[in-house]
Amino acid sequence: MQWGERAVREVGDAMKSRWACMLLVALAATGCGGVDSPDEPEGTGDIAAIDGDSQKAATAPDRPVLDLQTLTNSIGMKLVLIPAGEFLMGSPVGEEGRGRDEHLRRVRLTKAFYLHTTEVTQGQWESVMGTKPWIGEQYVKEGPDYAASYVSWNDAQEFCRRLSEMDERSYRLPTEAEWEYACRAGTTTMYHFGDDPSQLAEYAWFGNYGARAQEKYPHQVALRKPNAFGLYDMHGNQWEWCQDWYGDKLHGTSPATDPTGWPSGETRLLKGGSWFESEEHSRSASRSGFDPSHLFHSVMYNSGFRVVHSTGFNNTDCP
Repeated sequence: MQWGERAVREVGDAMKSRWACMLLVALAATGCGGVDSPDEPEGTGDIAAIDGDSQKAATAPDRPVLDLQTLTNSIGMKLVLIPAGEFLMGSPVGEEGRGRDEHLRRVRLTKAFYLHTTEVTQGQWESVMGTKPWIGEQYVKEGPDYAASYVSWNDAQEFCRRLSEMDERSYRLPTEAEWEYACRAGTTTMYHFGDDPSQLAEYAWFGNYGARAQEKYPHQVALRKPNAFGLYDMHGNQWEWCQDWYGDKLHGTSPATDPTGWPSGETRLLKGGSWFESEEHSRSASRSGFDPSHLFHSVMYNSGFRVVHSTGFNNTDCP
């Protein structure tokens, strides 16, 4: 039995609630080795259009958080084991706020992976890097539990390298596919809680809410509700760096199994929206790109990241 399969078996044994069973059925229905229904897309290429309503997994307010395996590393970061599976990546034609770069396609992830339950905090950044890149910048509130900001993609890579040495585990940024799969947690709706933007403030810090409250900065992590995988702030608070190069759409020739995105590019990919943007940028499928270096440090007030720990896959596996 492969490592990913064993992890999924362990996760399955831990899932005792009725919702857990529903989620496993939903994940299976999106392709995990099952038979495609007439409403499901075929093949692995881009999907031009799909009936979004027919693809929605069971969603309800305040879905129970699944009892998944976790680990806490040497600096107190909690990571949760995300089971392998298939999902529809991107957004259906007609989704409100849909970008032209969100072409829908079926993706399979064959390996389970541990994902940090929150964005990297200022305290965690300082304990690894010994620096405070946000000091003296605007749109910042300082404290150990606030999400670290003014972090470039290159900075995030260096954090992963140093953390790997300190903790004697391999850490990296998530691929876009891993990030979106973990964010959705079995759903195909606009957000991991459903389609109603009026509920977003219960789960996310985002532009409209932050502007009204005059809270124009990345907030403390884990103050809003988590998704079913126990992940906080996947919507809003900070745009989160992924490993991939950014392209103007999901990479059509990238393998539909464990994709790592475009082979090259000029900007790196971010997901999730932030405290600054409107609710449409916080959707599960929303994506953006930015320079990976320090070149535009002064405008990185809303960029952060979370880390992945996995076995047999590291930074060198991604372009």
